[in-house]
Amino acid sequence: MKLEENSQFGFMLDQSKCVGCRTCSLSCKDYKNMPVGINFRRVFETEKKKKGGGGNWTAKEDGSFEQSVFAYYTSISCNHCSNPSCLKACPTGATMKIKWGIVAIDDSMCIGCKACAMACPYGAPQFNHESGHMSKCDGCYERLKEGKNPICVDSCPFRALKAGDITKLREEHGNLASITPLPDASITHPNLCIVPEKHSLPSGNKSTIFHLPQNYQGVKNDII
Repeated sequence: MKLEENSQFGFMLDQSKCVGCRTCSLSCKDYKNMPVGINFRRVFETEKKKKGGGGNWTAKEDGSFEQSVFAYYTSISCNHCSNPSCLKACPTGATMKIKWGIVAIDDSMCIGCKACAMACPYGAPQFNHESGHMSKCDGCYERLKEGKNPICVDSCPFRALKAGDITKLREEHGNLASITPLPDASITHPNLCIVPEKHSLPSGNKSTIFHLPQNYQGVKNDII
């Protein structure tokens, strides 16, 4: 993958292909050698609530049941937003935009105040207890400079992820980014496009419940 000098980096997720195997999350954690509790890429499972919404079992006259129950998966990392709330919240300037519009954190300037984490509706910045600094996805910047994909993209066995110039990704896959459990895209203008699964619901839909990854330290259900 080669990015032009003025490209805006972004991700594409094809929910119709994602099976929730979490290979993307595990490969990212291994490649970045993250401590326990930190996951730059997380996979959410969205499913039917216990009462109503998201699908049901319906009794038929012949005594059988017809079901419309479903679950779908959302693999998400930092979206390197065009209007990043984390950058605005950082009091020291440690959170910044670098080449290709990637949002990165400068450890030498970070004081670990967690302001960026509280501001980000996607829960991308996470506190590293070992370093005392905030940490987040940088799109595998060192790999991008070599013309390679982020490790999460290359590791996906179902090719549900792509990375590259967001303009080109949107031309190929559309510009949808507001899918439950994610917040409305108008908040930060994420450089993300999603090919929805047939049951995917728009942001803010309350008829489903989603499960957070274990040890997740980001946003909670009632926030997004």
